[in-house]
Amino acid sequence: MVNPVSRADALGCRRGFSGFFCSSICLCLILACNSKPARQTVENVSLEPTYGDTFIEGSIGDASVLIPLLASDSASHAITGQVYNGLVKYDKDINIVGDLAESWDISPDGLTITFHLRKGVKFHDGVECTAEDVLFTYQTLINPEVPTPYSSDFEIVKEARALDKYTFQVTYERPFAPALISWGTGILPKHLLEGRDITKSSLTRHPIGTGPYRFGEWKTGEKIVLTNNPDYFEGRPYLDRYIYRIIPDQSTMFLELQAGGIDMMGLTPFQFHRKTDAPDFKRQYNKYRYLSFSFTYLGYNLLDPKFSDKRVRQAISYALNKEEIVDGVLMGLGVVANGPYKPGSWYYNPKVKPYPYDPNKARDMLAQSGWRDTDGDGVLDKKGQPFQFTIVTNQGNEQRAKVAEIAQFRLKEIGIQVKIKIVEWAAFLKEFVDKKKFEAIILGWSGFIDPDMYAVFHSSQMGEKQYNFISYNNPEVDKLLEEGRYTFDQEARRKAYFRIQEILAEDQPYTFLYVPEATPVVSSRVYGIEPAPLGISYNFIRWYVPQSLQRHTKPSISP
Repeated sequence: MVNPVSRADALGCRRGFSGFFCSSICLCLILACNSKPARQTVENVSLEPTYGDTFIEGSIGDASVLIPLLASDSASHAITGQVYNGLVKYDKDINIVGDLAESWDISPDGLTITFHLRKGVKFHDGVECTAEDVLFTYQTLINPEVPTPYSSDFEIVKEARALDKYTFQVTYERPFAPALISWGTGILPKHLLEGRDITKSSLTRHPIGTGPYRFGEWKTGEKIVLTNNPDYFEGRPYLDRYIYRIIPDQSTMFLELQAGGIDMMGLTPFQFHRKTDAPDFKRQYNKYRYLSFSFTYLGYNLLDPKFSDKRVRQAISYALNKEEIVDGVLMGLGVVANGPYKPGSWYYNPKVKPYPYDPNKARDMLAQSGWRDTDGDGVLDKKGQPFQFTIVTNQGNEQRAKVAEIAQFRLKEIGIQVKIKIVEWAAFLKEFVDKKKFEAIILGWSGFIDPDMYAVFHSSQMGEKQYNFISYNNPEVDKLLEEGRYTFDQEARRKAYFRIQEILAEDQPYTFLYVPEATPVVSSRVYGIEPAPLGISYNFIRWYVPQSLQRHTKPSISP
């Protein structure tokens, strides 16, 4: 999610890979921003909200599948978040509010939720969305034949029923803290998928949902085009079209931004600091900056004998200078990570074991685990085998490539040979991550507003296309993950997640590297952006381009 994802998208995002800035996944506290007020006049020209125009966002990676239950990467969720709705979603202040459900009731014991659906909401083919579609979506999620990474949120449901056309009720076996927000998952059209193999459905490339945008076309590796839904229940989006352009190189993408070929992208640290301060750029674009709910890490395939000893993983963590990475690669746009959670969140443990840069300690720990330079060539050996491995990461993310190079340099200093392999995004997910065909990877996770990381670290989630692809297995962590999700007591949850962070710090299944700041930039001709704790894209349907600034204004008859 890679930088995989969570159930945090303003339009129904789940945990997933985010190998690039995904505007619908970055849920965070705004630290600094530049934005236009919703209504202005300039030189007597009206800038009132109006319909029309096309918004183009740049992405370094293409989507993989456009059915939300099957999608695990942020590129796919950026699209499905516009095409599908869940029953609930987060509002701008990270409160849970209704989406397809206009209201709900929760039983006194917290085990039963009764959702009351909006009436008259239709899928893009004109068929009404009802409780039967919600029930079908649930049944699909728990179907063992469906390769979804989200089933763990629904496996403890005791009973799910469509009480009538607009009422859906779900009862849990025991308290489940993320129960309500788990229903932010995109609701599927039963009439198009029932009795079919969902993985082979035409909807994987031609989605049909209830969302604010309808699918237009998908040219693999080039673009995905969506058109606005004039019948959307929250009101027709102002922007007529949304185009997701795939541009694998961030430098090329920036040139496209400057040329007007795209309206939005995530800036690299170098671009943010060195390419965007000229007066002309500031007039044409608005920059935003905020600490994201995400982290980047070096992950190890724990099925590989080289990484089975935690002392080896700890040694690598001591050998990497995280401050060097934050200062040199991120140019200060981030903070050092000591675990999976964003500093300052209620579940963040500030007292976990840190791994400061200490190459001497790294060498000692490797020697203790049997890795020594026995032949004097500068490379550590064990039982006649040199310590060498390959780090794989995704194409187009300059920061990860640079981190890999720094890791290569620093590990060479302690006697470990590292090779680097950069792979195109879709192939990276399909051929390496999903199939566990890697020794080590540089990726990241984003979107964890709720601290539940069951899907990432629980030993039951190690299957193909599931999120525990490093094959981490710790019985105590399993137990604590279950304790954390199966209680409504926030203090009990905090205690469980504090302990989980302590164990992860000791086990180092990942070398936690940094929490990055998101640095999106948007064309100044786009109005309606109102930064909030959720980010900037939560109200995308209310973004607009005043008619006087539109690329193609429609002719009108003058009186």
